[in-house]
Amino acid sequence: MSPPVRTEPPYVPIRRGRWPVGRTPRWLLLAVAALVAAAVLVGLAHRPSPGQRAADLRAFLADMRTDIQSCAGGVGESLTALRGLGPLPSLKTRDTISIATYGASNCSPANSMPLDDLDQYQVTESLASFHLSRVVTGLVNWAAPDAIDVQTGVVAVLRASGARARSSAMAALQRAISRLDAQRAAVDSIIENASRSLSANAAPPALPG
Repeated sequence: MSPPVRTEPPYVPIRRGRWPVGRTPRWLLLAVAALVAAAVLVGLAHRPSPGQRAADLRAFLADMRTDIQSCAGGVGESLTALRGLGPLPSLKTRDTISIATYGASNCSPANSMPLDDLDQYQVTESLASFHLSRVVTGLVNWAAPDAIDVQTGVVAVLRASGARARSSAMAALQRAISRLDAQRAAVDSIIENASRSLSANAAPPALPG
């Protein structure tokens, strides 16, 4: 009697090594290297010169002056009017209160389109190493709350009743002016550092205090 016919598939040993992986074609490696080299060359070709960066800095500062001008002007007018007043209340006192009240409102980004633009300002990439975004933030803070505090302080001084209340309001105003000056000094320091580095001869915005 003949043995039964086997119907199982032939035995195949389990593969224990890695599956063969095709090598990346050499032409593909060369093509990738060429693309990387081209990208580097393009980046170098578009790198701005010191002269271009100096021009960018001057343009940046022109934008800063434009956006802060209305608020800064109000602060200057309020302080000048206060310092020009005599010891007795007068029509000029009421005018100064109006100037300071309007100026304080005009230093809020919510009420001023230029300040709202400043709050959203993006510094050009060519100036990124100078961290000028801190200038933008510093000017926004100079306006609100610092310039607002100064102008509301002017109003408080003029509305104070009696020598003691006026003295207290004047002391609060001087503290507000000191904060305003410190913020301006911090902004000016960053701008002056960038200007020196680029030999741009660019001045910071003129901010009163």
